[in-house]
Amino acid sequence: MPTNPAASTSIDVPRGLAGVIVTDTALGDVRGLEGFYHYRQYSAVDLARTRGFEDVWYLMVHGELPGAAQLSVFAAQTAQLRRLPEDVRAVLPALAAASGASGPLAGLRTALSLLGASKGFRPVYDIDADQRRADTVAAAAAVPTLLTALYRLGQGLEPVEPRTDLPYAANYLYMLTGSEPDADRARAIEQYLISTIDHGFNASTFTARVIASTGADVAAALAGAVGALSGPLHGGAPSRALDTLDAIGSRDRIDPWIRQHVLAGDRIMGFGHPVYRTEDPRSRMLRGIAEQFGGPLVDFATEVEQRVEAILAELKPGRELHTNVEFYAGVVMELCGLPRQMFTPTFAAARVVGWGANVLEQAADSKIIRPAARYVGPQPPVAVPTIA
Repeated sequence: MPTNPAASTSIDVPRGLAGVIVTDTALGDVRGLEGFYHYRQYSAVDLARTRGFEDVWYLMVHGELPGAAQLSVFAAQTAQLRRLPEDVRAVLPALAAASGASGPLAGLRTALSLLGASKGFRPVYDIDADQRRADTVAAAAAVPTLLTALYRLGQGLEPVEPRTDLPYAANYLYMLTGSEPDADRARAIEQYLISTIDHGFNASTFTARVIASTGADVAAALAGAVGALSGPLHGGAPSRALDTLDAIGSRDRIDPWIRQHVLAGDRIMGFGHPVYRTEDPRSRMLRGIAEQFGGPLVDFATEVEQRVEAILAELKPGRELHTNVEFYAGVVMELCGLPRQMFTPTFAAARVVGWGANVLEQAADSKIIRPAARYVGPQPPVAVPTIA
């Protein structure tokens, strides 16, 4: 009987490729047992605490932190790339209308494809490293403009044109709200954006690399990554974590609500991570940012966090469950005035830089990513029946 010709060379791996090393990378890593992750050789949290978004963007693209002169040039170049081509701007109202309730992230997939076509992006297989880098930077610079325009159009508002005199995060908030943000809120969002630029081989990053491995253009890889990010098991959790706080509602309901859901085996949004087995370092940093703002929401969130951990220790001893990045990210974005519909798109406005860096690294290796699958259907070959 014929056998699967790939059977002798196929290797069994865990479902979802969990823990399987698929390539080498110099971009960063996540050390889940330690609760640590890094960009290049630097702690990602230290970078978020001490540097600006453009510094870290430069690091991911060029492999080193910029000096003052390099940063000035890079910031000016990327700021000029924020403005959209006229043919892309012209279709955004129709795209926002078509996206409807799906929101700006759905529109971004199509908008990125249009942007790539308008700018003449060519397959990464056919261009040199400098052009690939230029394409990733151009796409990433335009993403905040696309997202905020799609959101505002969906709300019946006119898009706000980008400013070149504001840093990346402050300009994002300005385009979203139409008002220049105060320094504290701009910095809080900047730190959040830096902390989410990259995070190992998550689903969207791997998707971008798979597409880049085919030699496709940068826009195709980024659009695919956005599609992966849109899934609620990946990037859709920040607003859902706040929905959890809303569902609990008041302090007297915290314990009974948590006990009910823990005993039922329900997932508590904003808690747990597939890699970290200790506290998520991003959550720790964002909790500190939230506490600087203070207020009832922060007090309530921290009490919920404490009670979830305590009740879990009581009911499920030995099981570690801590807040992940989405829990306090939702709190910080709420405090900074972002609408919940824009929580995951804001995540995308940061992660597009990491995706771009991964596309560059993958494009330098022309080996296509082509795994195998185990066939478990009816045993072939079966004779094709004739029509009665």
